[in-house]
Amino acid sequence: MATEIERKYLVRSEAWRAHVEGQVRFRQGYLANTGRCSVRVRVGGDAAHVNVKGATAGASRLEFEYPVPMEDAQVMLRELCQGPLVEKTRYFVRNLAQNWEVDVFEGDNAGLVVAEIELQDEAQAVKLPDWIGEEVTHDLRYYNSELAVTPFNQW
Repeated sequence: MATEIERKYLVRSEAWRAHVEGQVRFRQGYLANTGRCSVRVRVGGDAAHVNVKGATAGASRLEFEYPVPMEDAQVMLRELCQGPLVEKTRYFVRNLAQNWEVDVFEGDNAGLVVAEIELQDEAQAVKLPDWIGEEVTHDLRYYNSELAVTPFNQW
């Protein structure tokens, strides 16, 4: 069984950009968001995936991800997804010997910048870089599945 453990933070400065090691642009949409789980299709770079995530609020939740053909993913994004697509560029940032992912949102979520760090367990210590702001791990508004329903520009 796959479990994702991550913590999520707002970003308060551009200082993270000095530590970028790569990036990929994502377009994703939600096929279902039931309250128990979300099912999304995501295109990033030259890969496409369908992902099922448990809806538990917090640092740990079930997550399953499967590759799908790019053409199929494009059709699902265009024809089957609910609400606006979530569009973002994810930057891979190495800082304080930790790997961070910084998502800079576009479209209806423009202006939102969120950093995530994946953990081995919920008790793992995290050294917070200076550019990290408020933790929003437990705030459902910052889940991508919620941003597809109520985008940042509607807050």
